[in-house]
Amino acid sequence: MASRPIFLSSKSNQEPVCQKNVEFEWVRGRSKVEKRKSIENLHKAGNMLGIQNILEVSTKSEQELGVSLSAFNLKSSYFESKFSVECVYQSSKVFLNAGPFSDILYYTSSEAKQDRRLNESGELISFELNGLKWSNQPSTLFYDWIYINAVAKRHDLCEKLIHYWAFTDIEFNPSRQINCQARSLALMKSFISRNKLDEVLQSPEAFLDHYPATIEPQGCLDFFSV
Repeated sequence: MASRPIFLSSKSNQEPVCQKNVEFEWVRGRSKVEKRKSIENLHKAGNMLGIQNILEVSTKSEQELGVSLSAFNLKSSYFESKFSVECVYQSSKVFLNAGPFSDILYYTSSEAKQDRRLNESGELISFELNGLKWSNQPSTLFYDWIYINAVAKRHDLCEKLIHYWAFTDIEFNPSRQINCQARSLALMKSFISRNKLDEVLQSPEAFLDHYPATIEPQGCLDFFSV
């Protein structure tokens, strides 16, 4: 058994995203087939709790939409949309002893995430993108900014999100990771539902003003029927 979060979007200003941790049967293995079995089990467990129409957002998704929305595939709105969100994010990291590493932009998404310098340069202290420096607090703010901006530019993808309010990423383990594309997408859906998306994307300052303080695991009783 394993536990992974399902992120649910809401129209609440105070709690735009709810994280529901769900236990399910994990299928061992790294192949796409095995990952998709784990995704199916996670979604079935979510269905048993009343969560319907769940979209897996990763390269392992069975839905073309979910694969397209993966940060590995999605092109960033920066640099004339030449590079993936993953490459832009990793290349923007500033560490205590080095960084940012602009050459990472030209890597594949997988290479960018696995670059040894990201683990050998000391503590992550900030981000820098297009000459603008970002604090690493809140810890998910910068990632959410570049991810949501990228999705917002893809009107074809945005139109297909209308039926989804719950999102997963089978590769995300909250005990080891901070950022999650499924969580970012749930936050974006909340902005859309409250007609706030254009407003929050006007500037980093506007985004921070509307950014939720925390997203903690909750019972989520206001989000779906148990």
